[in-house]
Amino acid sequence: MAFGGLEIAYDDRVLEPRPWTAQQSRWAAELFAAAPPGPVLELCSGAGHIGLLAVALEPRPLVCVDVSPVACGYARRNAAAAGLAPLVDVRQGRLEESLGTDERFAVVIADPPWVPSAETARYPDDPLLAIDGGADGLAVARTCLGVAAAHLLPGGDLVLQLGTSDQATGLAGESAVLRLVEVRDGERGVLARFHRDRDRQPVRKPHA
Repeated sequence: MAFGGLEIAYDDRVLEPRPWTAQQSRWAAELFAAAPPGPVLELCSGAGHIGLLAVALEPRPLVCVDVSPVACGYARRNAAAAGLAPLVDVRQGRLEESLGTDERFAVVIADPPWVPSAETARYPDDPLLAIDGGADGLAVARTCLGVAAAHLLPGGDLVLQLGTSDQATGLAGESAVLRLVEVRDGERGVLARFHRDRDRQPVRKPHA
């Protein structure tokens, strides 16, 4: 399928790329101009379309992370098809386990599942893994927030896709490092920008 000028391959085991999510790619690419030097991280990357379009618009190295091996296979294939493979590192695994302790990123993009578990039956055509966000729809989004807090460079941003502005507001008080600065309405959801101020330091986990 065509996505913002890229041809994106996927199948029914992967969440279908929605054309309106290109808004997230464009916003992230706009933020690159003021972001510190460094690569981009895409969490819950699926077929890779959102991150790939962002770095196609404004080139930077990109790390894509997803728990699904099928999605990661498509992300690699789509990066190669777009001529972006040299810029892209696709990693399959749990979000909180797929990055090195010292890795830092200028911008983080995340499109986690945000549908509350009790409502997933409303979307029978979508893979459950890609839409089930737990009891309140925020289980995976919280993980994304935590990963971003640990790995964003000072002055960097997280652009997080969610279902509602209430979900964004609900997450706003859950990080001592990231500050919610803007919420934009999308066609079928919202985009929330969380900023890491230059004087805020991530909380390091104690070694076991």
